[in-house]
Amino acid sequence: MTDWTGKRYWLVGASDGLGAALAHKMSAAGARLVLSARSEDKLHDLAGKLPGEAQVVPMDVTDESAIDAAVETLDDLRDVDGVVYLAAVYWPFGADEWDAEKATLMADVNFTGPMRLMGRVVPRFVARDRGHILLTGSLTGFRGLPNSVAYTASKAGVMSIAECMYCDLRRTGVKVQLASPGFIRTQLTEKNDFKMPQRMEPEKAAEIVFRHMGTDRFHRAFPRPFSWLLRSTQFLPQSLYYRIVG
Repeated sequence: MTDWTGKRYWLVGASDGLGAALAHKMSAAGARLVLSARSEDKLHDLAGKLPGEAQVVPMDVTDESAIDAAVETLDDLRDVDGVVYLAAVYWPFGADEWDAEKATLMADVNFTGPMRLMGRVVPRFVARDRGHILLTGSLTGFRGLPNSVAYTASKAGVMSIAECMYCDLRRTGVKVQLASPGFIRTQLTEKNDFKMPQRMEPEKAAEIVFRHMGTDRFHRAFPRPFSWLLRSTQFLPQSLYYRIVG
């Protein structure tokens, strides 16, 4: 059981959806928060609704200088106990309707964004041998799916980052975790025109992520049994898998 009272956590991608819902959970538990996203107005609105302390630090994860400025604002993370990366963008399209601009932006925010941020966070946490990092993957990241070429690739990349970090840091004082949700009712999933199995409200998803953060387990994929179904596809022969999903 984690005592969150007084702990300071930096939530990147906190302005909407899962990020905002998780901010409410953590603040109610006594954590002091730093809220980052591109939308400063939304962050200030969220901060005003939280029961606990919250500092607003606007940041664009695609901008190296903006990340450096945020880290400097936070005094090189000296008082930051943990970082949660939740920022993501999404547009549904497949390789047969490739949108180069949107695909590149998904890669930049969803994958290169956490790579940039971890380049600042990990060395500082390792040097002091203390810290908590949670990255957000997706159930889509387990195996290639139709009509999601850029999003699925970007989330698979994030999941690989987390897995490699866990391998390297599991015997240090730096705790690394991964949360891989399915469909959550947000402005991103509203773009989908298909039935989304077991779509969850942000508050329910945030409760699962928050509980996971209080454990020593590395990965939490949810919701069940949808997560079991998608994870099981990794064991299907390629010929059978692509016959089913294609």
